[in-house]
This record gives sequence, structure tokens and C-alpha cells, in this order.
Amino acid sequence: MANQKNLKAVQSVSGQVTLPGSKSITNRILLLSAIAEGTTTIKNALSSDDTHHMIEALKKLQVELTQKDNGDIIIQGTRGDFKNKSAEIFLGNAGTAFRPLTAVLSLSKGNYILSGVSRMHERPIKDLVDALLQLNADITYLNQIGYPPLKISPSEIKIEAPIKIRGDISSQFLTALLMCIPLSKKEVSIEILGDLISKPYIDITLNLMARFGVHVKKTDWQHFVMPAASKYVSPGEIFIEGDASSASYFLAAGALSGDIEIKGIGKNSIQGDIKFAEALSLMGAHVDIREESIKISKAKILHAIMLDCNHMPDAAMTLAILALFAKGTTRLTNIASWRVKETDRIAAMAKELRKLGATVIEGEDFIEITAPLHIQENVEINTYDDHRMAMCFSLVSLRNVPITINNPDCVNKTFPTYFEVLESVVKH
Repeated sequence: MANQKNLKAVQSVSGQVTLPGSKSITNRILLLSAIAEGTTTIKNALSSDDTHHMIEALKKLQVELTQKDNGDIIIQGTRGDFKNKSAEIFLGNAGTAFRPLTAVLSLSKGNYILSGVSRMHERPIKDLVDALLQLNADITYLNQIGYPPLKISPSEIKIEAPIKIRGDISSQFLTALLMCIPLSKKEVSIEILGDLISKPYIDITLNLMARFGVHVKKTDWQHFVMPAASKYVSPGEIFIEGDASSASYFLAAGALSGDIEIKGIGKNSIQGDIKFAEALSLMGAHVDIREESIKISKAKILHAIMLDCNHMPDAAMTLAILALFAKGTTRLTNIASWRVKETDRIAAMAKELRKLGATVIEGEDFIEITAPLHIQENVEINTYDDHRMAMCFSLVSLRNVPITINNPDCVNKTFPTYFEVLESVVKH
């Protein structure tokens, strides 16, 4: 296969890594800036496939957006009134663009068609659409009910009762609903049906909305109230912190093979995946979380852990790789959201870990991994066009195990320079 990355066996790593901006924060801020009042300068925005899809969508909606040579992005806000009232928008497999844009455009009094790659058309969106229909939005499924592509038509928004939305499939549905509600200018109550997963991602949303002047009242993660006459106002300039999910790979690299300092994220991070550092401490690594960086040193012995990963579903994938080298059986629970990501990540992770010799038990919302006595070398890992599969399995090489990653370019979704940055800390 031509498109492969052959990673040689590595015995140690050391150095510093400066993280790219967070994907989750970048795409939220791009959209909030576009629907706010005023001009926003965005600093340290992530440049990746997913953020490119959001930027291209905003340009298609005729948002005034300028990308500077230094990486800054300047957006002239529209107050939620896009100039282009008729557009077909392709969003690849970018869930952080597709879900919020669906919600915002349903309140934008225009005719829009939203589509993506075939995998996006397999990722559920019914819970979000059902919530938007309670606002009298006009949304039609163009293919299979419950899934993209979608057609959005103009409608008069009506709010006659609290909006009910399920919270147990993806937190992106609630994020999308919260982000669009201020465009209604009305007081709106939102009630969560079932348990809300990935709560830290909702915290990111609420934090960023507050920076744009909209403050949501939250009660026990089950009830949210948007005050009447809420409106987004640009903070002027906003800096995007480093991506905590991307940090997990380099934190894991340190735990496996050396000393690494990750810059661009620290004690004051608003991202839930920062808790990955705490999980590494439980496994035996030495972790020092500072104001704007995290230092990590190799664990003498990696210990298996049992962990509820609801608060950090993306970074939890990296723990599954560390389990290959841990003493005992690692069990990661509350990860049902893995099933509806870029691929079915529980199934994909189980299959590829078994190739390396691990004993794996998978359930609807958990994975259990027991390390093999000897890890198979020179295994070809399939990545299922999932950036996190590629980045996770690359770490196997850092314990002196050569490995081949198929379709390594899938990292372009969130971290185009990942393999170059990884190479920069490898000691030959």
C-alpha cells in the first residue's frame, strides 16, 4: 500500500511540544464570531480539515472573513443574519461544524442543504433535529430519516414549552442547540432527557458563549435557561488554547519513553481532556501541571486502571494504547459515544489491538484490554479514516515496537503536522 507510515522502533523521547489550537474551541469560536455583533480577531486558531470546512461554510454564507499571514482570522459578525440565504454546504466529516451549523441555519430564514462524506451520513443527528423541530424549525431529511444530508427551509420560530433534548448520544447536539438559541431573542428553557455525556464539552460551549456575552443558567446538568434578549457581542480579540485531545499523545509518549513538556495548555484549561494527565498519574507516570504547560516523565511501571471516561472520551482512546504496556487489565467505561464518531471506535480499537496480541473484550459502552506477554512487531494498523486511530497507534513504536500506520494522512482532520511533531521528540 502506497499510503503508509512505517514507524521504526524507538527507545526514548524528550523535548518540548507546542500544541496547535483546540479543534473544539476553534470551530465554536469561528461560528460564534460569525453570528455575533462586532469584529473578532481569532488568535492561534487550528488549521485542519475540520476547521477548513467551517471556514469555507462561513465564506459560502458570505461572512466577511480574513485569514492573515500570521495565522490570525478576522471575522465581521452578522448578528445571525447571513447575507446568503440559499446555499449548499459540504462539511466533510466535521461533526463540530455540521451540528452547530444545522442549528444556527435553522434559525436563519434561508434555504440550505447540508451534506458531508459518506461516514457523516451514517452519524446520527435525529436528537438535534427533534429538538429544533420543537422551535418550529423546518428541517427535512434528504435520505435516511435521522441522518444527514439535511434540507433547511425558512420558518417562524415559536417557543411554547421547554425544549427537550436527549443527552446520552452526543454532547454536540446540546452544544448546537445552546449556540443557536440566542438568535431567537426569547427566553428558552432546555430540559435534558437521560444522562448527559461528555459534560466538559458543554462546559467549553458555555464558557465561550459567556465570552461573547451570553450567560446560560444551568441546574444539575438537566436544565438550562437562556435569558430573553440574549445576544452575542464580540470580545474583540480571543486566543484559542492548545488542543487537550492532541496533548494526550505527547503526554502518553512521555509516560512511555521519556521526559516531555507540552506547552499551550495548563491548569486553567477549559477542556475536559486535561484530565488525561490525572489518568496518567494513576497509571504511574510523574505529572506536573503548570500554569501554561504540563511536564511528564516516564513511568517505571505502567499500572492498569479502571476508569469512567465520560469526561474525556477522545483522550480515553490514548489510554487504550497505554493498556498494551500496563500491568494488569485496563477497563475504560462510559465510552458509548465512541460508536458514533469518525468510525465505530470501540470496534476499530478492539480489532487493531488484537492484531498486536492484546486480549480485548468490548461492550456497548466499554472496552477491556489485557496486555500480551509479547507485542507483535511490524503490524499494519488500519485507521478507518479516523485521525485518532492513526495518532493513538503511532505511540506503540515508542516502546521499541516497529509498526505501520495505513492512511496516515487522516491526521489532517485535526493535526496535519502530527507525525513531524512526534519525530521532533524522538531520540535516535
